[in-house]
Amino acid sequence: MKASMKGKICLITGANRGIGKITAFELAKLEAHVIMVCRDLEKGTKAQKEIMEQSGNPDIDLYIVDLASQSSIRKFASNFSNKYKELHVLINNAGTITKKWTLTEDGIEKTFAVNHLGPFLLTNLLLDLLIAGSPSRIITVSSGMHHKEAINFDDLHSRDKYGNLKMYSISKLANIQFTYHLNQQLKNSGKKNVTVNVVHPGFTRTKFGRKGLSLLQNIGLRLIHPIMAISPEKGAETTIYLASSPEVREISGEYFVKKKIAQSSPISYNRKEQERLWTISEQMTGFTS
Repeated sequence: MKASMKGKICLITGANRGIGKITAFELAKLEAHVIMVCRDLEKGTKAQKEIMEQSGNPDIDLYIVDLASQSSIRKFASNFSNKYKELHVLINNAGTITKKWTLTEDGIEKTFAVNHLGPFLLTNLLLDLLIAGSPSRIITVSSGMHHKEAINFDDLHSRDKYGNLKMYSISKLANIQFTYHLNQQLKNSGKKNVTVNVVHPGFTRTKFGRKGLSLLQNIGLRLIHPIMAISPEKGAETTIYLASSPEVREISGEYFVKKKIAQSSPISYNRKEQERLWTISEQMTGFTS
């Protein structure tokens, strides 16, 4: 029997499709107050209505936020903090892949901006609410592709040799190093009632990233999806487990695969790399913890 989430405020980014939508739906069924953070108003509104109708839960709020824009994230965090005085679960689920090298309005390579700096800034801006709502949980969705790369701190914008999957892999490694370092910070400051973990959902059969892939990459994806990919429902299981299960209420600073603690890449555990990434992320967002 799953634990009730009644009275718990759960915020999910990228909640209008794929794993994010399923996560929002399942938490809504557990009676959580779900905050859907989406980029597109039309798609977000449609998903919100579907989740409310199918779950029977009316407590589903929708906010439109562009995670590629730091001003959009800051505006949302300010508005959210004015309305809510605590937060119990934050799920950094949204992500992107860009086919061509693209800079955001903040002058940052888009994949790195959305996949890493977005969660970094949002989490830090909402951290006081998570502390106020403790025991609380932070979950960031990464990828097994993080094993393929190391972060080149001398070329974070990937100006020299851009590759869409390469940049995606780097951003997913950043998710893990961010999680490990944040966990250490929380422990050092005595905030042990705020857990922070990171998830590899598995190779999942969704439409995520299709527009950011080349024609050949899309053809390859369509060929292997039926053979190797798991369903979106299966892909969302570990995120939902970390958000709701009493079994993991005291587990923090871990990388999860299939609802079990797993080993991330060797470089992800490097403390100096984690600290360097944190410092650079502060500089790139203007946020100092």
